[in-house]
Amino acid sequence: MLTLRQDDIQLGCRADDWRMALDQAAGALHAAGLVETAYRDGLLDREAQSSTFLGNAIAIPHGTPDSRQHVKRTGVRVLQFPAGVEWHDGNRVHVLVTIAAQSDEHLDILRQLTHVLDREGVAERLAAADSRSEIAGLLSKAVIDARLDADTLCLNFPARDRQELALAGAARLRQAGCVTHEFVAAVAGGVPRPLGQGLWLVASDRGVEVPSLSLVTPDGTLHQASKDRSDRINGVLCLAAQGDAHRDLLERVVALLESGAADELRNADAATILARFAGESAAASTRQARVLNAHGLHARPAKQLVQVARAQNMPIRVRLAEGGGEAVSAASLTKVINLGARRGQQLTFSAEGQGAEAALAAVCHAVAEGLGEQVAPFDESREHVVVASDAPAPMPLPDDEPHLAVAASPGLAIAPVFVMRTPRFDYAERATDTHSDAAIESRRLDAAIREGAEQLETLVQRARGGEVAEILSMHEEMLDDPELHQAAREGINEGRSAEAAWWGAIETAAHAQEMLADRLLAERAADLRDVGRRVLGILCQVELPEPPAHPYILVMDDVGPSDVARLDTTRVRGLLTARGGATAHSAILARALGIPAVVGAGARVLTLANGTELILDGERGRVTPAPSPERLQRAEQRLAERERREAAAWEARFEPAQTRDGHRVEVAANLGNTAHAGDAVERGAEGVGLLRTEFLFMAHAQEPDLDTQIAEYREALDALDGRPLVARTLDVGGDKPLPYWPVPKEDNPFLGLRGIRLALTRPEVLETQLRAMLMAAAPAAKSEGQGRPLRIMLPMVKDIAEFRAAKRIFDHLLETTPEAERTTDVQLGVMIEVPSCALLAPTLAAEVDFFSVGTNDLTQYTLAIDRGHPELSAQADGLHPAVLKLIEMTVVAAHAHGKWVGVCGELASDAVAVPVLVGLGVDELSVSARQVPLVKARLREFDLAEARAQAQLALTQATSEAVRDALEVR
Repeated sequence: MLTLRQDDIQLGCRADDWRMALDQAAGALHAAGLVETAYRDGLLDREAQSSTFLGNAIAIPHGTPDSRQHVKRTGVRVLQFPAGVEWHDGNRVHVLVTIAAQSDEHLDILRQLTHVLDREGVAERLAAADSRSEIAGLLSKAVIDARLDADTLCLNFPARDRQELALAGAARLRQAGCVTHEFVAAVAGGVPRPLGQGLWLVASDRGVEVPSLSLVTPDGTLHQASKDRSDRINGVLCLAAQGDAHRDLLERVVALLESGAADELRNADAATILARFAGESAAASTRQARVLNAHGLHARPAKQLVQVARAQNMPIRVRLAEGGGEAVSAASLTKVINLGARRGQQLTFSAEGQGAEAALAAVCHAVAEGLGEQVAPFDESREHVVVASDAPAPMPLPDDEPHLAVAASPGLAIAPVFVMRTPRFDYAERATDTHSDAAIESRRLDAAIREGAEQLETLVQRARGGEVAEILSMHEEMLDDPELHQAAREGINEGRSAEAAWWGAIETAAHAQEMLADRLLAERAADLRDVGRRVLGILCQVELPEPPAHPYILVMDDVGPSDVARLDTTRVRGLLTARGGATAHSAILARALGIPAVVGAGARVLTLANGTELILDGERGRVTPAPSPERLQRAEQRLAERERREAAAWEARFEPAQTRDGHRVEVAANLGNTAHAGDAVERGAEGVGLLRTEFLFMAHAQEPDLDTQIAEYREALDALDGRPLVARTLDVGGDKPLPYWPVPKEDNPFLGLRGIRLALTRPEVLETQLRAMLMAAAPAAKSEGQGRPLRIMLPMVKDIAEFRAAKRIFDHLLETTPEAERTTDVQLGVMIEVPSCALLAPTLAAEVDFFSVGTNDLTQYTLAIDRGHPELSAQADGLHPAVLKLIEMTVVAAHAHGKWVGVCGELASDAVAVPVLVGLGVDELSVSARQVPLVKARLREFDLAEARAQAQLALTQATSEAVRDALEVR
């Protein structure tokens, strides 16, 4: 979508006449590299055809179709003329919004501007504005459309009372993406109120993403009994209120009641209900016409439609046939333009009284003839309607107010935003039906897939190893999936175009992925679409918009791994996404690149205007748009202090990790790749506290044999040079399946066969892995004595029985493997991830060698919150006192038996949590390699007595929010 940015605005321009102003505008486009000089003639030709004056002192000069050949790149330049310029049609212009567009992108700007045309005082404010931000705010303020359409209706619902109807309406709005669970809870606690004529209303402003209205009608006769009467129930209206944006919905409800049409709603179909809410009476005549104009109902054809409607000498109203938008006067140019009708969409016209049928016939005939433009018939079998947006725009984020989302990558960033909107791909739905055409489409698709593979390989090589390269390599595998290719070819053989067939195959596969119960697998749908968009972009010859040359925070609906791989980390200060969770690949890559990131922030972040200053806190999961000078100053001071601390921490990274009074706490690194062990040591890690061995298994098409595993583990041990390695045994299952180890489908794989449970079903696999670890750590020379220190931990253990089953295999290997061929410096422990394991720690501690607390899973299992949930994940905080008490129980039990306890979850690198964990008695903290210097530095900022006091204070709080409020990072 084409949008206005502050960088595109020029202030204080002067011109003696409109031609001089147009010359300046053309010059601004040329200077920005958007157009060739010949584009100026196209601007003049357009003015000769019709004035581009829009209203309220705004004109939108743009070229003709013939001048598009002179457009190098789509863009816009805004010129302010404080003294004004008299346009050739006699209107006074203070702002030129000059557009260089290669297709119909100017319609996006046009629709954004229609909301200012009827507002008083805008012309004067545009003339007097002395800053780019003020003009951008006047022109770019998002239009909030309240939603009422077929998807928000719930008809003939089987209910026993009005409360059940209300809950059905709330559920329908949540299903439509308009509200969150908070709204549903508010409706559940509310009581529908009578409006009259059998209609009832329940409303709330809690948890509202998009202002919207649902109507739920019963499937039979329903009455609400009271003390002295029985009131019928024709339907319950469920209103999601938000600011003033829902006022239109209420006005339409009032108008419906005043018309007396509410009685007919109970047995009406969706089309009739939407028509009544749109203001069409039962007595009105209606007729439909399809928009055939190539670029939809833009200014010139809209103007022609208005003239035809006015000539009928009777009120005519028009609305989009699809959805439940209110009918507007066909005599109002701004209202007609604001419909945003695109080619292929149906318009519904209505009128009442004598002559209505003839008037509607004349208007529809004009639409069919193209409203003054050359048009071609619309073939539904070959074309699809491209709509600017499938849903109304959500309410913008308020200025200078923190917005809570999901912390995905730590760090603080302050910079203007650049909103990278998903490109629009225009393509024909169908190719012609001959065999030769299908062959051509197949060759086009094959060529695009090959080019996409080459692009991915280039990105892999550029990444030079690491997690970025690993995930992009997975994208290469996805792109090479024969089933995906076959699904696309089947679509082509059915007559679809290469583009339509390919994207259909991608969406089918991605949707199936999203339907999986496990969030980790569901989040991989973003990877599929990322791969799909790459090929689709090649087929459609669509390039992504160019980011600014200055530092910025990237805002996207969902950042795909290849998007992250393309980032210029010298300019990208942070990442903010509307969707995604902390375990999405984009979040993993952001952490690997050291870029602060906040994800799952909701669609409202996409309404941010480019250039809006933003504070992004990747540790707390908060973003604050357009901060006040005072808040900005505090954030800048915090950022400067953080940068100073990071520099000091790096310099001291090899110093021991200990508190001010000398209490030692080992700081180790979490790794997913044995090749990164050397980098962890270089960053000051005192060992590896978590090696995720499943990545080794995932990197192979078949189970890695003994020698392969020995070589991998030995690579890490060699790099550690005598430092301990804590390796987790294979942790896979329904949430992380292996292609060569199929697992039956489970409704909830997080509570199914995974971790040690799955490993014990294939003891030979576990035995080979344990043998490989023991042999890899064997002494390479006599000087190494008993071998390299190896600590093996078992994942997802729930009780002593599972530990004993695995230990029998371990003990057998110790007995049957000669000591010269294995390490004798070895320990076997368990991960504390399941609450039952923490509660049974006193029993386990007598037999295990150590505990390692995986706070990520322990938190979500304890709080019953999926940490990848789009609405609840922000509440999955490991500093919740319930989680802290389980950690305390674990430490007390371990120390009573002389055993040590580590923490390897994200909580270990949380600056607020570090002293709490130390105060609880944790002996080791294992964090991402990048966080090692900072965590070691954090340890040096307090003494043990202070840590214990903070831990006790945290344990006495009621919620995680209370814990964070009570504790202060010093």
